[in-house]
Amino acid sequence: MGGSAYIPFDERSGGESVVYFTRELSPAGLLKAYDEVSGALAGKVAVKLHTGEPHGPNIIPRPWVKELMQKRLDAGTIVETNTYYEGGRHNTEVHRKTIQENGWTFAPVDIMDADGTAMLPVRGGKWFTEMSVGKSLLDYESLLALTHFKGHAMGGFGGSNKNIGIGCADGRVGKKMIHTTPGSSDMWDIAEEELMERMTESAKAAIDHFGRNVAFVNVMRNMSVSCDCEGTAAQPVVTPDVGILSSLDMLAIDQACVDIVYAMPPDVRHDMVERIESRRGLRQLTYMAELGVGNARYKIVDLDNGGREVTAADIAAQVGDTWVDDGQGHYAD
Repeated sequence: MGGSAYIPFDERSGGESVVYFTRELSPAGLLKAYDEVSGALAGKVAVKLHTGEPHGPNIIPRPWVKELMQKRLDAGTIVETNTYYEGGRHNTEVHRKTIQENGWTFAPVDIMDADGTAMLPVRGGKWFTEMSVGKSLLDYESLLALTHFKGHAMGGFGGSNKNIGIGCADGRVGKKMIHTTPGSSDMWDIAEEELMERMTESAKAAIDHFGRNVAFVNVMRNMSVSCDCEGTAAQPVVTPDVGILSSLDMLAIDQACVDIVYAMPPDVRHDMVERIESRRGLRQLTYMAELGVGNARYKIVDLDNGGREVTAADIAAQVGDTWVDDGQGHYAD
C-alpha cells in the first residue's frame, strides 16, 4: 500500500496547491508564514499545537507562539487533548501541570476532552464512520494546525495530519479507536499502514468539520526522529533545520516537508528517512490523496525572495552546511 515507497513529484497526478516557505526560524518568520494563510481563519480560532511532555526540548519555542498569539490571534485559544499513554499529559490534572511547567502561560489553553467527548462523522473512510474528539473542539469556528514537523515512533513522521488526527482525538476513546483493535490486550497493536489510515481518517473528520476555515503551518526545526511525546527521552537531532511552511492544503504541506527531507543528501536524510519508511509512514500521504484531503502536487512560494517559485530540492540545497545557526533560530549564509 505504499507505506515505504517514496513517490517522486513527477510521478504524482492531480491538481497543485500553494505552499508558502520562509527560511527564517524566528517569531518574525512564523508571522510571515502565518499571514499567507490567515484569511481562512475567522471567529473563534482553535490553535492546535503540541505542548509537549515535561521539559521537552524540541517543541516550537514558546516565545514564537506568544508573539503570534499576541499580534495575530489575541482571541485565539491553544487546544490540546489528553494522551492515551501514561505520562505528563495522561489526564487533565497532570496535563495542566505540564502546560504550566512548559511555559504555555501567555494564552488560554483548552484541554478539549476535559469535560467529555463528541463524535464527528468520517466521510469516505474504510475504518470509521465517526471519530471521537475532545468535546470543546465543537466550540470553535476555525482551526489552525501549528505543527512541529519531526519523526514519530509509530507514524514515521509527525506533520499536520498527525497533529490533527491524533491530537484532536480524545485521550480515552478516540485515540483508542486509532491505536487499538477492540478486545486486544496490546494498546498499540495497530501499526504501519493501518495506523496511518486510521490517523488520516480522524484528521479528515476534524478538517471536514471546519470546512474552509482551516490553515496549516509546519515548523521544520529540531527534527528528532522522535515525537515530542517522548519529551526529554527524544533521540538527538541529526536532521538540519529548514524553515517554516504554510498552506491551506494539509496533504500539500506534509508532502512538501517530506519532499524536502528526501531531497537532502543521503547521509543527512538517512535517519529521518529510515524512521519514515520503517514505520510505513508514507502511507499517510497516499491515503490523504485517496480520501481527497488535498493535493500531492504543489508549488512552493519563497517568501524570502520576492515570492518566486522554488522546489523542495532548491530548499534542501540550502540547509546543513550552507546555513549557520546564530543561536537564536535565525539563519544566514
